[in-house]
Amino acid sequence: MRKIIVVIDSFKGCLTSAEANQSAIEGILARMPDTKVVQVPVSDGGEGFLEAFQAAIGGSIVEINVKDPLMRTIVAQYLLQGNTAVIEIAKASGLTLLSPDERNPMVATSYGTGQLVVDAVRRGCKHIIVGLGGSATSDCGIGMLEAIENAKLKMDHDVRFTIATDVTNPLCGKEGAAHVFAPQKGASPEMVLALDARAKRFAESSAKHLGHDCQNMPGAGAAGGLGYVFLQYMNAECRSGIDLLLDAIHFDDLLQDADLIITGEGSADRQTLMGKLPFGILQRAQQHHIPVILIAGRIANEQQLLDAGFSRVTCINPPNLSLEIALQPATAKENIRLAMALI
Repeated sequence: MRKIIVVIDSFKGCLTSAEANQSAIEGILARMPDTKVVQVPVSDGGEGFLEAFQAAIGGSIVEINVKDPLMRTIVAQYLLQGNTAVIEIAKASGLTLLSPDERNPMVATSYGTGQLVVDAVRRGCKHIIVGLGGSATSDCGIGMLEAIENAKLKMDHDVRFTIATDVTNPLCGKEGAAHVFAPQKGASPEMVLALDARAKRFAESSAKHLGHDCQNMPGAGAAGGLGYVFLQYMNAECRSGIDLLLDAIHFDDLLQDADLIITGEGSADRQTLMGKLPFGILQRAQQHHIPVILIAGRIANEQQLLDAGFSRVTCINPPNLSLEIALQPATAKENIRLAMALI
């Protein structure tokens, strides 16, 4: 019996990872009903991180009241499994919590993420995994530190933090959090300069206070500088989000008798090869000599993707389909199902 592993990232703003996987499974089984299909919900640290980890390790969802990026009270969730907590920072500090005209990284705060950390530590968690993606903030994690300080929480040295991100940017400079990511969070060119200067001042004072400086470490610029605070103040380990998840689900064991892997994302291009989820899947598969098909709603740089090792690169959308219709969940699901006729 042929074994196919389906491990597709979310199509952002359209389908979750689980929905995309299910559509692919339906397409495969309609054509090859005797196939053994294994599906794995995934996330590289952003959207769907919580759900992917719950599917991988189990646990229960904890809901608490926190502050959103504009300090309004909302309900946010994190995952609790034994003495491990999994936090997706977008649940408390995410860009999707704000309307487009509310986006302003000069005022948006990571305070709510700090409240999630406080709650997890108070419940006895010793390992906190944090998915850094989709933030509305560029506050270098200052808001998170304020929430921890206001809670008068004494951080147990036994608490270990692991941050999950595919971002390798430093905190400051032209490749830093403000210059690269703040414009998509509503920052004007003037705001970008002010945010970068603010980050530099904070990093310099933190280095003097703590005697070490993490501002140039890979991942420091993730989530508006939240990565920096976890590295500088929490002594966090920085991991690729997809590698962290694949280790948690023992993905290499799943590959032992697999014949094919189908992965994908909303838009695939040369940036896919810079640590994004499908590339992480490809790297694991290549170690076991298993072919990988990449599907996406939009494809660019196809030859580069093929040269990297994908056995096939397939755009699920016909060329004359408008973006508006392509982004409708029902359309995307049907087009994924139809794309499976090509495997």
